Amino acid sequence: MRGGIQWLVEQDDWQHSVVFARGVTPEELGLRMGGVRGSVVSPITDAEAWDMVLDLSTADDDVVRVGAHGGWSFAVEYGLGDGAQRLVDISRNGVEVVHLHPSVDHPPALFSYARDGVDVCGFGIGEECWRWGVQPDLLLPELVAAGVLHSDGEYALTEDESYQDRDRRTLAMIETRFGLSLPRDVRESERLLAFVIA
Repeated sequence: MRGGIQWLVEQDDWQHSVVFARGVTPEELGLRMGGVRGSVVSPITDAEAWDMVLDLSTADDDVVRVGAHGGWSFAVEYGLGDGAQRLVDISRNGVEVVHLHPSVDHPPALFSYARDGVDVCGFGIGEECWRWGVQPDLLLPELVAAGVLHSDGEYALTEDESYQDRDRRTLAMIETRFGLSLPRDVRESERLLAFVIA
């Protein structure tokens, strides 16, 4: 079973937004994301979650599967997902939240970090020179150490390096900085508690 989160960049069809939260249970994370308690009776797999999204009555309904790994609760979003819009609320009362969104329709993929009801920092994976939040430079030292950016905030990408390799370095930095792990087998095959988000 492969841990970490770097494998996300290797998927040609990275379609899942993932929210990691430290300080709440998986069930509480699902509820904070707008999940309807009891809306999914038994734990489901990745494929079953996609089937549910396709079968839901309105395009505004999404599904989220939740679990825990490596000291963090996690939620995998299916459908359009709006985890990014809920981060500040999810992080209330001392909770830390990391959100990774593939932004399939409008690249690049996005990273966001919120803590205790505050949008701390974020950036595009592949556009790390443009950062936002109340502490936009919080991870600048780590991005420099990873060889993604120079200390002045400009790109450190060499001409012969692929963008996928650079994106993997960014995900590796996020993985290490926050201690994140979501094994691919868990995401794809494990039956996890799920909620419909309406």
